Amino acid sequence: MSDSTALIHSRARAALRNAFVADALAMPVHWVYNPMDIERLFPGGIKGFEAAPEHHPSSIMSLHSTSQGGRSAVARRAQRQIVGEVILKGRAKYWGKANTHYHQGMQAGENTLNAHCTRALLRTLAANGGRYSRDAFLEAYIALLTADPAQHPDTYAESYHRGFFANLEAGNPPERCAAVTHDTPSIGGLVTIAAIVLAGRLNGVPLAELQQQCVEHLALTHPDATLAAVCVHYAELLDALLHRDEATSVRELIVSSSKASANFRVAELAAKARDDREIIGGVFSSACYIDGAWPGVLYLAYKYCDDPLAGLQANANLGGDSCHRGAVLGAILGGANAESVDTLFSALCNSEALTREIDTALGL
Repeated sequence: MSDSTALIHSRARAALRNAFVADALAMPVHWVYNPMDIERLFPGGIKGFEAAPEHHPSSIMSLHSTSQGGRSAVARRAQRQIVGEVILKGRAKYWGKANTHYHQGMQAGENTLNAHCTRALLRTLAANGGRYSRDAFLEAYIALLTADPAQHPDTYAESYHRGFFANLEAGNPPERCAAVTHDTPSIGGLVTIAAIVLAGRLNGVPLAELQQQCVEHLALTHPDATLAAVCVHYAELLDALLHRDEATSVRELIVSSSKASANFRVAELAAKARDDREIIGGVFSSACYIDGAWPGVLYLAYKYCDDPLAGLQANANLGGDSCHRGAVLGAILGGANAESVDTLFSALCNSEALTREIDTALGL
């Protein structure tokens, strides 16, 4: 194996490892929107893995529908209750209580549901020589979410999961179960994308073909044109980081992506900012919506491209949709450095299984 090939392999592995680290790191403060609440929950901020606290100051899980995507006010009764009977079996009891943590009961180093969907995808990639299969993913996704006993530790399922399974219960074929809700254009839709891009590229699939696969994959759960356009740029940035030579600046690649995908000057913004909260939660929303979340990812990637651990800690402590924003950021920072935050990766609850799943999917 040449040195350049070994470096590409290291970048791909680090990208996926850091995505899981970022998700678990942010889990206890996921969707906490006031950074001061994070400080009250964890004095000094999040530095390592923590369990989910019982009280969540920003939680509106009690307002979310348990029978479809969206909020309870617009819910209609499905054939079966989606939360509790179809997915998240036995966990509906946590949904009606104010300030219940979205990841109630999860322990330090555990990954959230979207990360477990990535694991399911990785297993299908591994079984198919690193190549994406829509039908294999859908089968694995449905099996994961409907398993009894549960194959993941989470209490919450985003709107897109609930909408998908409401449509499946209504008799729609799996490839036509995507639901459109207020938060369809969400950064959470990009959490699984890096696995498709990196496994595919290491197994010889052309980038253009992978970009099309990623858009089609996204449409299974997040049918939105704006999100699909960002997805194409995200795949292109991952590929550029994966194959860059040492003379190519990571920050230059991020600058180019920020102009092409979000039409903002990330270098100028980073130079002016005195505090990350001026940008994420200030210039850009810390919520899930892609119009703010994607520029926020690029800002953090630009600022912290030389220090992945600091970047992932900063992301967690900014709150909002920090798990999903962090998973995307982690993939970029891993690809930029060819180094994963191994002190934390080894402390993940499923680190040994994750190592096998990542390496097998990548063909390493």
